[in-house]
Order: sequence, then C-alpha cells, then structure tokens
Amino acid sequence: MAFLRRIFNKYPLVSNCTIYGSLYCAAEFSQQTVLRKIIPPENSPALPYDTDVLKNYAIVSTLGISPTLYYWYRFLDSKFVGTTARIVVRKCLMDQILMTPNLLVMFYVGMSVLEKKDDYFAELKAKFVPTYIANSLFWVPNQAANFSLIPPQFRIVYIGCCTLVWVNILCWFKRQEPEEKSSQ
Repeated sequence: MAFLRRIFNKYPLVSNCTIYGSLYCAAEFSQQTVLRKIIPPENSPALPYDTDVLKNYAIVSTLGISPTLYYWYRFLDSKFVGTTARIVVRKCLMDQILMTPNLLVMFYVGMSVLEKKDDYFAELKAKFVPTYIANSLFWVPNQAANFSLIPPQFRIVYIGCCTLVWVNILCWFKRQEPEEKSSQ
C-alpha cells in the first residue's frame, strides 16, 4: 500500500488515468464476456472479443475522460473546501450540471469519431437525454459519498470503481439502436 501511495503522490495524473482507463475498459470487457462468451447470439458459438471496441474505450477513457475528471476534481476541491452537507450538495450539483454533459459529449462523439461514423453527433442526439437521466440517478449518490468520504488523492480511483458499474450501464445504452421516428 505504501508503494501505491508513493506512486499516486509522485505521478497523480498518470496513476489516476491508468487506473480509470483500465476500469473503464474492464466494464466493456465484462459486457463482451457476457454477450459474446456466456450468452452468445442464438445458434452461434462463442464470439471473439472485439478488440477495436476495447481500444476505443481505452482511448476515450484514458486520454479524454480521466484527465478531464482529474483537473475537474482538483478545481472543485480548491474552490469548495470541506465535507459539510452544503459543500457536498454544491459539488454534486456542479458536477452533474456542468461536467456530466461534457463527459457524455466526449464519450458519444469520441466513440463515433473512433468508429468512423458518418455523423459524429447522431448517437449523442439520440441517447443524450436517457443517458443523462440514468447518469443522474447513478452518480448523484455516488458523488455525495465521493465528496464527503473519499480523500482527494483517491477520488479518481473511487470514481473508476464506480465507473466499472456505470460503464456497464453506459455500454448498454451504447448498444441500443436508436428508435426510428415516424414521419407523420
């Protein structure tokens, strides 16, 4: 444990990004394990892992989302010091209102760019609202625990652990086909 603490103190951004990115990819890996290995499509043998998708999750999470979160939490912790209920509520609201939309844009648009889709914003437009609602229900209580109980240097790791669960939900949203709107 002392070794990890030294690494985190010496290289906090790299440590947090590595752990967060790994946990983010682990969530997609678990999704693929269930959908491709445990319960593959009917009349189909187990399918191989889609390493391109795993690579895309790694890029978006490690190079985009985790450094953004690292600096965001440093900012919040410097502006709103303490763990009183009022400060925790303020941090949770700011996180949900200011940061979450950016993270969802980063995720859906980043994945669309890496997947070389024709319209980088189509999936974001189709899935933003339901994903934001689910995000709020999941993250507000987890962030309340984060801001009131977790030491600042371990916030990204805590978020990474919660993300292991959240990204399984996000992967489910990502796999949903957008509903076609009727032209009436």
